[in-house]
This record gives sequence, structure tokens and C-alpha cells, in this order.
Amino acid sequence: MADAGSTPQEKLLKFASDYMARPIVPEHGALPTLHVGAEELPYAEAGDGSAIQLLHVDLNVGLWISKTRLPPGYRVPTHYHTGLVYAVTLQGAWCYLESPEAVNKPGSYLFEPAGSRHTLVTPADQEGDTIAWFAIYGANINLDGEGKIVSIVDAKAALDLYRGYCEALGLDHSKLIVHGE
Repeated sequence: MADAGSTPQEKLLKFASDYMARPIVPEHGALPTLHVGAEELPYAEAGDGSAIQLLHVDLNVGLWISKTRLPPGYRVPTHYHTGLVYAVTLQGAWCYLESPEAVNKPGSYLFEPAGSRHTLVTPADQEGDTIAWFAIYGANINLDGEGKIVSIVDAKAALDLYRGYCEALGLDHSKLIVHGE
């Protein structure tokens, strides 16, 4: 640190010199990356042909990341999101009833702004399941046919439901990445 008697210009030059000399890449204390293999976490089956493989939950920012598996002809309840959603389709196809021209197929990327409301459907005539990767901030507000709220699923609820399902069936969920507990 500069001497108390240094001029403001000398103090700034010393600060700039020290700042430029710092390591750009952390040398110590860097956190390790975390990895989840494709088969290292079970899918939680909903009993209607759909399933979710929860991969990562960050309770600090309300984020939950999953792979979702949906059979042909499946319809997710109409819902809206309180936060941003990012989606990548890995297998099969899907779209929203509200925008059927925008079909998501393998490799498709979809961004949903906070407040978007939609009804996800998979084609009835497709062979095999649809699998999509979702990163969801905030909550899904699920609605009935009259637009009334029937359930709310956020990061904490997704975590509790997934863990509860796995524990009830004796399934290993130890690779699930969780922050904020």
C-alpha cells in the first residue's frame, strides 16, 4: 500500500501497478467442477409416462436444471414461469399449443422470458420419447382449464420431490448437484 504521504496520483499509480500484477486465473482456492454422467441419476417417473432427471439445484438463485422425458402425445399442464427458462431438445420433438409453428427438435434451443404462459405438447405420431434439457429460474405456476392455480413448483419443491421419490424407492441420488443448503 502506498505511504500515507503519497500524492493521490502516486497512490493511483501504485494501485494500477498492483492490480495489473495480480494473477488473472486463480492459483489457489479454485472450486472443482462437478460432473453428472448421463446414467448417474435416476429419472423420477410421474406415472403418466413422463419423467424428470433432476441434475442441479441452486437454492441461492432459485435455479433447477433437469432432463425431462415425455412420451408421444403428451400434454404438460398449461403453466407460466416467474423466471427465465432455457431449453435444449435432445431427442424427439415438442412445441407449445400457443405457437405450433415453432417445433423444437434435436439441437433446438428455446428461451422463455419470465411471465411466459404456454402448454407444452409432444407429437402423437412420433416414435419414441421426447427428451429436453431445461434450466428454470423461479417457479412453474401450473394452471387448470379455467386458468386457476393448481400447483407451484420451484427449485426447493423440485429438490424435495426428487429426493423424496428417490429415497422412497431406494434410488441413489448422491450425484445430484445442490447449492445453497
